[in-house]
Amino acid sequence: MNIKKLLEDVKSDKIEIDYAVEQLKELPYENLGYANVDHHRELRNGYPEVVYCEGKTDEQVLGIVDSMSKKGSNILLTRCRESTFVEIEKNISNIIYDKLSRIVMVQNHKIDYRGKGIITVITAGTSDIPVADEAFYTAKFMGNEVKRIYDVGVAGIHRLLARREEIEESRVIIVVAGMEGALASVVAGLVSKPVIAVPTSVGYGANFGGLSALLAMLNSCGSGMSVVNIDNGFGAGYLASVINQLD
Repeated sequence: MNIKKLLEDVKSDKIEIDYAVEQLKELPYENLGYANVDHHRELRNGYPEVVYCEGKTDEQVLGIVDSMSKKGSNILLTRCRESTFVEIEKNISNIIYDKLSRIVMVQNHKIDYRGKGIITVITAGTSDIPVADEAFYTAKFMGNEVKRIYDVGVAGIHRLLARREEIEESRVIIVVAGMEGALASVVAGLVSKPVIAVPTSVGYGANFGGLSALLAMLNSCGSGMSVVNIDNGFGAGYLASVINQLD
């Protein structure tokens, strides 16, 4: 909800005070019984609440989306089943679904592009793309210019070095890698920009579902690198956006 516009409309007599009160009474949160929808988050944090769909029924997701849409919020849904998207699409316009990343984007108003530079998302391999695309669409939806450089892992390091100039033009870099997770350390050693490392669950048995990549990234000697949780493309995209929009 755009509180400033609401107050300006009251001041200019475009809307009645009673209507404004009705709009504001559920500003902190709305209790749907199964969820407390945080309508106040955009005012506090700069971004609306993001809906994590795993573990929620289609009806619960639909209820949350409907509640947020009534407030005019742009809505980002992560890990969304295609069947859930089909149900949402019946009632909501301006909606996009990316099957690979399972991201749903509902645009109820124009996105305010506030990023100061370019966020670049890099993957070690093609198998890391679903997580990388989650980061890509998250950062883009939050108002940033985002580029992708995929499949440039350490098994063929010349592929990464061929894109070095392009990488150095970035303001924030997200590196998504499974297996041993070495790519993040390599990138951090090449650039002076903040690097956000995302370990993925891609890899053979001793990868332990991404744990080996996570530990390698946490133990990296590459400076200026932070690490998010396994397969957490959303967290990386969000953090990159916050960094990119700092003055």
